[in-house]
Amino acid sequence: MIKKNQRTLIDFIKYPIITDKATRLLELNQYSFATDPKANKTDIKLAIEYLFDVKVTSVNTYHTPRKTRRIGRFVGSKTKHKRAIVTLASGDAINLFSEN
Repeated sequence: MIKKNQRTLIDFIKYPIITDKATRLLELNQYSFATDPKANKTDIKLAIEYLFDVKVTSVNTYHTPRKTRRIGRFVGSKTKHKRAIVTLASGDAINLFSEN
């Protein structure tokens, strides 16, 4: 059973980011996640440790720049999110790719 506090921790992590840079960081035992913009480093660390049962050594975060998008004559902007690069302790790993 998940407590209310744990439920809010789970909501901070949106999805893993799989890009060229993120796959290069996997060799250094670093993983990239899109997170809630209101989440701080402590909340992100607790959420990753709770979700994946690993030991997090450091968390680096940054806000991605807002990008504009045009659909026909309407100009808008994409949703903004915070990106977190999480470094795990040696020996720990997160399986992002299914082997089925």
